[in-house]
Amino acid sequence: MARGAGRRVPGKRVAVLGAGSWGTTFAKILADGGADVMLWARRPELAREIQEAKRNSDYLAGINLPIGLRATSRLDLALAGAEQVYISVPSQTLRQNLIAAEPHLHAQATIVSLMKGVEKSTGHRMSEVIAEVLPIAESKIAVISGPNLALEIAREQPTAAVVSSSSLETAQSVASVSRNRYFHSFVNTDVIGTEFGGVLKNLIAVAIGIVDGAGYGENTKASIITRGLVEMTDFAVAYGAHPDTLSGLAGLGDLIATCQSPLSRNNTAGRLLGQGYKLPEVVNQMQQTTEGLASVGPILELARAKGVEMPIVEQVRQVLAGTLEPRDIAPHLTTDDEPQGERTMDGQAQGGSALRRALQRAFDQLRHGGGGAPGDRP
Repeated sequence: MARGAGRRVPGKRVAVLGAGSWGTTFAKILADGGADVMLWARRPELAREIQEAKRNSDYLAGINLPIGLRATSRLDLALAGAEQVYISVPSQTLRQNLIAAEPHLHAQATIVSLMKGVEKSTGHRMSEVIAEVLPIAESKIAVISGPNLALEIAREQPTAAVVSSSSLETAQSVASVSRNRYFHSFVNTDVIGTEFGGVLKNLIAVAIGIVDGAGYGENTKASIITRGLVEMTDFAVAYGAHPDTLSGLAGLGDLIATCQSPLSRNNTAGRLLGQGYKLPEVVNQMQQTTEGLASVGPILELARAKGVEMPIVEQVRQVLAGTLEPRDIAPHLTTDDEPQGERTMDGQAQGGSALRRALQRAFDQLRHGGGGAPGDRP
């Protein structure tokens, strides 16, 4: 049964670590929702601009930030008394940032990941890195994902996201703070699906950018999005996610937004690759971290470990390595010579699908104690 995310808790002391476009935007979301927000910026001059001018000209040009939003370049001041800590730093720097932050964290603080990447050295999701580094219970960790292009939200265009935690109470507590008139938060308890949805859609968005840059049209892009969603779901389910999560905001919703918008860094990077730029040139042109480029290798390693085929992501890897021409990328359905039935996210290929779905629903009900599978709850 759907349950409310709880009433907004006014004035809750929260911190946001990372003053890039998404970190600053999320600090604005929290402040506009009534929270007492302190934003940490690595560079003192950026913290000073946010604190004094209520602007972030480097990453959110033209956006006026809330008067009550405060900023600092000192971690100890940013984290002092914070009941919830939202982290938006490049995924490959998360571990070192957590080590620096740990001495200043409130003992009962909830840690919330806003990041959509995996750690290259370990293949771990961001919540797994948090659990490894910090001495906190899994129930005090949450993640947020969804169709969240920072500049659109900073302009207060309405959207929604999913807050996920192994503890529904934690998810609801975070969602009650992370909402306002233009940003709505749903909740679920499928942390694996919510995180992998955000990671995997970046890889498909790079593929979309590549074919766009190469001059292909809407049919090619629609085919890649559709088959890409199958790859995303196969991978996430292999690692314990619920398939319904990949059909929600953290999967399909985020995939659509990221693949179709020029505001997406992953889409933009792919488009540059499709236009013939080499990977080092693309990295140099991108002002901020493009998580999809860093995640391709680790995700394919994880896929091989579970026997999951990801032909589209594999083609992205080949383009990045310079072994496949961008114009040769295609939404391969199969490498077999013989035509096959279309297998959708449910793993169906024509006959027997209704029976299989019925059996799957029955299994899900048994697994979840007679209730439905855990979906996004308002």
